[in-house]
Amino acid sequence: MGVLEMGDRMTDQVLILGGTGRIGSKVAADLLDHTSAQVTIAGRNLPKGEQKSNSLGDRVRFLGIDLADLDALRDAIAQSNVVVHCAGPFHYRDASVLQLCIAQGVNYVDVSDHPSFTRKALEYRAEATAAGVTAVVNTGIFPGISNSMVRQGVEQLDEAKKIHLSYVVAGSGGAGVTVMRTTFLGLQRPFAAWIDREWRSTQPYSDREVVEFPQPYGKIGVYWFDMPEAFTLPDTFPVKTVVTKFATVPRFYNYLTWSVARWWPASWLRNPAVIEFLSYVSHFMTDVTDRFSGIGVAIRSEVTGTKNGQPRRCCSTLIHADTAIAAGVGTGTVVELLLSGELQKPGVWPIEQALPTDLFERMMEQRGIEIEVDVRDEDLQSASDF
Repeated sequence: MGVLEMGDRMTDQVLILGGTGRIGSKVAADLLDHTSAQVTIAGRNLPKGEQKSNSLGDRVRFLGIDLADLDALRDAIAQSNVVVHCAGPFHYRDASVLQLCIAQGVNYVDVSDHPSFTRKALEYRAEATAAGVTAVVNTGIFPGISNSMVRQGVEQLDEAKKIHLSYVVAGSGGAGVTVMRTTFLGLQRPFAAWIDREWRSTQPYSDREVVEFPQPYGKIGVYWFDMPEAFTLPDTFPVKTVVTKFATVPRFYNYLTWSVARWWPASWLRNPAVIEFLSYVSHFMTDVTDRFSGIGVAIRSEVTGTKNGQPRRCCSTLIHADTAIAAGVGTGTVVELLLSGELQKPGVWPIEQALPTDLFERMMEQRGIEIEVDVRDEDLQSASDF
């Protein structure tokens, strides 16, 4: 473990950057439930941090820290077994936290959800490998649990040819204004989607497609959205096509987002002040609608390919009543496995390349997360899509 060896202390130490936020505090709660680690939640807001640490219990302490203060950050990382980076939105972040973890020999996990950050992090794979550091990125709910559901589906087939991932979030998802920023930041420019074995420029929030989710969601229109898994999944699995689509409920939010993506000038969407305005207006709206829409999440992963020479489809679905809690579970499971030593894979990896399916299934079962899996032969019409 570099500065602090595993045997040098009785209790594991986990540092959660952005730990006073909605997602970070849910990661802390999961670790308190499933490990014996001492947890440090770090942030800039002292009153909020002390209040949050008191509410989480005796095994949690608050550390006031600014990510720009590299000396203080380095010292905090040196006292930890695992560092969890939850300080989004990741569109604005560099890989300095990961670099410090590698230098200190400390394992690293994050809940990053923006492709630009994921690409920055993956550039440090060789350095992490040489340092013996396991760094796992994109570990929340989507990306996160969703990617492991894809891996689970791919392993049901002899050959996977197409991955179709769809997500729906109710209202704010319980994740605060950060999720709003992430949504609008994702509208800034076209992105590359892997379609028919080539990268094609794709407009965010385009090509509406109706997908059947488990109840209470039912049929929802989903739209193309730029996610890290849009490029990590094709890198992981030799498939022909990867589709990543997203929607929110109540459904009128989708029409508002579609309108912003379609009609607003690109220069406006690249203006931080505009992003903040849209984010806070949307958050104010969800404060009202969350009362009847809830803050849940649904994931649908469909992998099509062949088994024993025949067309086959594996469709897995998950629903959870609180998106933020589900994200905390996704990240907490990875941290638990790193602390126990069951997950050791030096380098920097997206979650689907790091977490074996047997460990994923065991962790989900322990936390009461139910994933419905339906594997069936495809009909001839579906087979023609290959």
